[in-house]
Amino acid sequence: MATSHSSSHQVTTWPKSFSMFTGLLLTGSLGLVSMWLGQQPWFMANGLSPLTIAIVLGMICGHTFYPSVQPYTSAGVDFSKTRLLRTGIVLYGLRLTFQDIAQVGVTGVVIDALVLGSTFAIACFLGMRLFKLDRHTTLLIGTGASICGAAAVMAAEPIVKGRAEHVTVAIATVVIFGTIAMFLWPVLYNLFFQKGWLAMDAQQYGVFVGSTVHEVAQVVVAGRAAGEEAAGAAVISKMVRVIMLAPFLMLLAWGLLRYERKHNPQAEQSGKKIVIPWFALGFILVIAIHSTSVLPSAVVENGIVLDNLLLAMAMGALGLSTHVSVLRRAGMRPLLLALMLFGWLLGGGLLINFGVHALLG
Repeated sequence: MATSHSSSHQVTTWPKSFSMFTGLLLTGSLGLVSMWLGQQPWFMANGLSPLTIAIVLGMICGHTFYPSVQPYTSAGVDFSKTRLLRTGIVLYGLRLTFQDIAQVGVTGVVIDALVLGSTFAIACFLGMRLFKLDRHTTLLIGTGASICGAAAVMAAEPIVKGRAEHVTVAIATVVIFGTIAMFLWPVLYNLFFQKGWLAMDAQQYGVFVGSTVHEVAQVVVAGRAAGEEAAGAAVISKMVRVIMLAPFLMLLAWGLLRYERKHNPQAEQSGKKIVIPWFALGFILVIAIHSTSVLPSAVVENGIVLDNLLLAMAMGALGLSTHVSVLRRAGMRPLLLALMLFGWLLGGGLLINFGVHALLG
């Protein structure tokens, strides 16, 4: 009995520096493997980004060998889920410039803003009122569907303060329905366009794809199906939607503080103030610097590679601490919410696109 206690004491007091190193080694390995797989033709053709692959690999490891090594790696895994994630969101700005906004014009910006705002509002109403989901899951699913899939879910997690299971359920929904959209949108475009039911040129289709499909990788696949012009418009429209992530996170933080004060009188008395997420400001700052073209192209390219690795490490770390039982316990309600948002992105997204084009040209 004494021996068992001693052994347990040794594990729990393992040097943090060692746990940090081994944990980062583990998540770094998951990140590198997922990046390599993400460059393989099959994964690229099916719109599976390194982030999606990383969480799947992490879950596989989490269900096999990880529990036995968790005491020796927990510090590095936790660091990957927190600090590396926030740093990755900041460096995500290297993909964007404010000139992207100019390329889609006022029309593209208005479309993106309306799709984002309406999708998130519908998610909040349906998730908490109709399906009676918890606030964390609802907000994360809404964020992922509204902006940019898994990356947006991960960015919102520190503000929503959800647990690993909330994040995993939200990411699962955006991966499932984003993948369906990636294949369905080109089919509908070709079918309706050929029959003359859809008065939409390649550029307009690209904006529609960029404003409604979840993940960046999925946008590329869905846009390219209608040609390079559509692909270019889709990616630019998507990047503008991603730029909206920073102000969205600030509004989300403000809204959650107001909600807490309204439903918890003690929060009002405590004088708690809104906390602007530093990584959202850093994200905007990096976009601003990149927009000036002062950074050498090699710095930008290597920075994007580093960013891919950091985000993949964060996703891998999330997968390590998530079990499939979480998805089973969540039940059908998150999937039903995501299904309804998917329907809105298709039907409502088309209405918004046609309406704004009709009004603004």
